[in-house]
Amino acid sequence: MERKLKGKILAVCCGKIKKEKKIPIKEGLIIKDWGLEGDAHAGKYYKQISLLGLDSMNKMRDQGVKINFGELYENLDVEGLILYQLALGTKLKIGENILLEITQIGKKDSYFLEIDGKRVSSIMTKEGIFTRVLKGGKVKIGDEIEVLTE
Repeated sequence: MERKLKGKILAVCCGKIKKEKKIPIKEGLIIKDWGLEGDAHAGKYYKQISLLGLDSMNKMRDQGVKINFGELYENLDVEGLILYQLALGTKLKIGENILLEITQIGKKDSYFLEIDGKRVSSIMTKEGIFTRVLKGGKVKIGDEIEVLTE
């Protein structure tokens, strides 16, 4: 019997201005071929929704960086999956309707953030994942996220 890879959405974060921290919200609307409604990074390109695993955030925390959801400009924070180990093209199902496809893992350009008066390198550079929206729907804290296998 095949074991399904599943996790849980810990936070949904939206930012109206690029290069500013995203704000956690209770729920959001993910729009097909666009991204999170109202988010500055949404658009008709291959990085419509960004995700970060709790394990990745904890690597920064282990180095003494006090990091909160949305501070690394991610849309969705996830528990229970090692996101950066998934392959490009992998499909992720969230809740009943949402379907995302991984288009990029990490970023070519590294960037630094000012957190708690310290300049720190963002873990998103290596371990954040970016997806395009194949099917939209409402997303909220506590939703299940599942890796689909073919």
